[in-house]
Amino acid sequence: MKHLLNLLAAVALLVWGTHLVRTGVLRVFGANLRNMLAQSMGNRFTAALSGIGVTALVQSSTATSLMTSSFVGQGLITLPAALAVMRGADIGTALMAVLFSTDLSWLSPLFIFVGVVLFISRQDNAVGRIGRVLIGLGLMLLALRLVVEATEPLLASPPVRALLASISSDMLLEITLGAALAIVAYSSLAIVLLIAAMAASTAIPLDVALGLVLGANLGSGLLAVLTTAK
Repeated sequence: MKHLLNLLAAVALLVWGTHLVRTGVLRVFGANLRNMLAQSMGNRFTAALSGIGVTALVQSSTATSLMTSSFVGQGLITLPAALAVMRGADIGTALMAVLFSTDLSWLSPLFIFVGVVLFISRQDNAVGRIGRVLIGLGLMLLALRLVVEATEPLLASPPVRALLASISSDMLLEITLGAALAIVAYSSLAIVLLIAAMAASTAIPLDVALGLVLGANLGSGLLAVLTTAK
């Protein structure tokens, strides 16, 4: 039970860190990011590049999806351009997952310390918001390390092994689970990072990880649809 709680706490910390980065970047560069998206729709290549760039900055393909959906709803961009942005957003998520899959946990204390100093001293301006972003990045790196540490003891549990075995035999279940996690966490990137960390620690096999990642990407798209439909 203790190890499961540790894993849940690490996942919650990862989601919260992603949220801090996303909200911090949007508060500093929000209008500029929207302008960059709107101005890059001349062709599909630049639209895809803008999708990669915005997703890398805000650490969320969901946020990119929501901005793009709002542009489509207002008639500012065409559907093919919007699809190119979304392809770029998925690539941006993959690039961020590759970056965070390397062991950068040694940067976590530095990011958190500098971020807290900036945030406390300058809460109401851009410096404080950059501090918020640094805190989020530090928490994400710390959470990924905690996920790996919490997963290892769980693998020795027979019920956990049985659960993982049942998931690995059903691709539809993997995709559904990945989509549900992305919707609940409001971030496909956080879930993709979680899946990558668990796959790296051999908690789940590669084929299961791929199914879950597909589901997380599907969940990101569904989240944009559900949000804009309100």
